[in-house]
Amino acid sequence: MTTSIEQLLAEQPYFKGLSASQLAAITGCAKNVRFEAGEPLIREGEDANEFFVIRQGKVALEASAPAGPITIQTLGDGDVVGWSWLVQPHTWRFGAIAMGLTRAISLDGECMRKKCEEDHDLGFELLKRFSFLISERLEATRLQLLDVYSPPPARGLRR
Repeated sequence: MTTSIEQLLAEQPYFKGLSASQLAAITGCAKNVRFEAGEPLIREGEDANEFFVIRQGKVALEASAPAGPITIQTLGDGDVVGWSWLVQPHTWRFGAIAMGLTRAISLDGECMRKKCEEDHDLGFELLKRFSFLISERLEATRLQLLDVYSPPPARGLRR
């Protein structure tokens, strides 16, 4: 028995609490995708035309740095990859690489923006959810920067 994409979306924690009509609207923007290990889901600086809900697998969220990419977060089942589709100028602020075989639901950003314009309740609900996501990514970035750039504690000093 195959599972419909609407059922898959309804099972995702990120979309819990949306009405049946809102889920149906989102389903019209969705498709199943898969990525092999090392394959990019998104590339920092490119146009942000979609976002992903990870169904199965792990994804490294990366920020560019002079010495090479820094992993900001490792995302897994049920996590959302990408918020830049929602915020102008719709350009990826991070990159994301599949760490192994990853199955996801891809949601078309332009389609989603149109659905949000048509249904302001849906738009507001998604804005609340993505605002929280942006806040989480900002905090993860801050913590990673502290880890990478903080000087080591002086020897002999207690904290």
